[in-house]
Amino acid sequence: MPRTPLTRDRIIEAAMELADEVGLEALSMRKLGERLGVEAMSLYNHVANKDDLLDGMADTFMGSIEIPSPGDEWKQAMRLRANSARARFADHPWALSLVESRPNPGFATIRYHDAIIGALRNAGFSLEMTGHAFALLDAFIFGFAIQERNLPAGGGEEMGELGAQIMAALPMDQLPHFAEFATGHALQPGYDFGDEFDWGLEALLDVLERRAFS
Repeated sequence: MPRTPLTRDRIIEAAMELADEVGLEALSMRKLGERLGVEAMSLYNHVANKDDLLDGMADTFMGSIEIPSPGDEWKQAMRLRANSARARFADHPWALSLVESRPNPGFATIRYHDAIIGALRNAGFSLEMTGHAFALLDAFIFGFAIQERNLPAGGGEEMGELGAQIMAALPMDQLPHFAEFATGHALQPGYDFGDEFDWGLEALLDVLERRAFS
């Protein structure tokens, strides 16, 4: 059976899959070659070095985030990219640190920025307010993704068990506000930290609307 030709896109796709499995720190050209069934040196016919590989992974990841189409209403455009980015970060936790650290953004990354800027500018945002909105929303999206990744437990029963352990181990009489919040809200049936994303996003969009058009 003929071997699938080695291409830059195939190498980057395999690198992303490997990073999903072993983490970005453990990704090496040797392991990537083994994944593809080739010697590591063969990879250098398509990627200049590991930095070039990481740049490609970052740009391919950014290209997987949904971006608004020309003419989309600006709030819906921001919701689209926020929810898509959050989902993609959940699929590829390694991307959180990678995309912000690469010094050589590719076409897909700049296209992402261009689409968001265009949606805000077409809605009437000034250049200054466009910068504010872009920075604020990205900080929220990235920050929430980091929080979700680092949660010590999932929602529902798992979170309830962790909360009960914490409250049993600490003097709750000395932590009255934490105890009130935990028992009255966070540990109630149906609570899910992930729901805070939609609430926070809508709050930010409302504030940006008031500041941009007041």
